[in-house]
Amino acid sequence: IQALALSRKLLGDEHPSVATSLNSLAGLYESQGRYSEAEPLYIQALALSRKLLGDEHPSVATSLNNLAYLYNSQGRYSEAELLWLQALDILERRLGVNHPNTVSVRNNLAYLRDRPSSNQE
Repeated sequence: IQALALSRKLLGDEHPSVATSLNSLAGLYESQGRYSEAEPLYIQALALSRKLLGDEHPSVATSLNNLAYLYNSQGRYSEAELLWLQALDILERRLGVNHPNTVSVRNNLAYLRDRPSSNQE
């Protein structure tokens, strides 16, 4: 919370480092099971990254991946899949199919699709 406040104070509300701080705080909340607090922060980080960096920036894909992971943790599989597909598309085009970030998102998507109940939605 302090890092986010300091980033905003020093850099202003519209800076990529603010989006990074939002993602970090959301990740902490997610790891604590505080999903309802994490989600709006992930959404803010995604919106800010899109606004500042454009829809095709790898940082946008990172935000999509993080939000997808949260949704997956909550059993919101359809929403998670859509976000992972968007992130994968960006990363494949911008970083290439073999980049570690691309591979990681592809693995997240594969894990989602391979879960035992995936055919029951």
